[in-house]
Amino acid sequence: MRLPWQSLTLHTAPVRKASSVPVSMLSFVPACSTTDAHSLELLHDFVSRARRLFVITGAGLSTESGIPDYRSEGVGLYSRTDRRPMQHVEFVQSAKSRQRYWARNFVGWPLFSSRQPNSAHKALQQWEEKGKLHWLVTQNVDALHSKAGQKRLTELHGCSHRVMCLGCGAISMREELQRRFVALNPGWRAQAGAVAPDGDVFLEDKQVLHFRVPSCEHCGGILKPEVTFFGDTVKKATVQFVHDRLAESDTVLVVGSSLQVYSGYRFVLAASDRKMPVAILNIGPTRADHLAELKVNGRCGEVLSVIQPL
Repeated sequence: MRLPWQSLTLHTAPVRKASSVPVSMLSFVPACSTTDAHSLELLHDFVSRARRLFVITGAGLSTESGIPDYRSEGVGLYSRTDRRPMQHVEFVQSAKSRQRYWARNFVGWPLFSSRQPNSAHKALQQWEEKGKLHWLVTQNVDALHSKAGQKRLTELHGCSHRVMCLGCGAISMREELQRRFVALNPGWRAQAGAVAPDGDVFLEDKQVLHFRVPSCEHCGGILKPEVTFFGDTVKKATVQFVHDRLAESDTVLVVGSSLQVYSGYRFVLAASDRKMPVAILNIGPTRADHLAELKVNGRCGEVLSVIQPL
């Protein structure tokens, strides 16, 4: 039976004295008040009651690691620029678009790939170790959950640290592709602009004209990050696998996601159909607020790091 919906707006704090986020990372974290003890207690009780917790994470979890998101007010990609992410059909059909994408990705890769898990990633991994967390599905492609040691994990949209061939399906590591880029473009230089959520940076079209993109070493096919681009769909087998893990769970927690993309939102809908309790931790409103019995507005790292579920 679903409990009455509670929305908790955290007390205003003019200065973030208690922030656990390094100052260098704050530029991608939306403005947010600090967490009050009552909010923490309610979320602590919610998680403690769970025996097989199912967690859905989104881009808001990784902003505290210095990776921007798309939709956050004032700091997300859509707020800072009119640029939109690469579309699947554009990447597949246009060699020029692939050249532009990979040139930008090449420049941004060293910084993007060096980002490390924050306190929220680490807290979720500890919940798994303690047997509290049954399964985690992330919409992020940054590999930070894997870096934190998460094992019971599905990367719903894939992972930028892997590359796939559209011809033969071979999978390789993105770091190896970086070395191939360097070998093919020894004299190529570009002045990078702002970073994007998918790991690339802003470059002018004229900067990428002479950038060379390698083909698959096995079949000569087109190389693409093993991620689900906008306009593409998640594999049916992956969706079914996640539904099966949800069916084994008893409670759902959404962390750092507005759930505007249906691929993640569908699992909250399924949980609601099963009458499973749902809680949401996020900065700002989400698409599923009306389905949650508990909504906490706050930073993922600051909140999860102090939750020690029974």
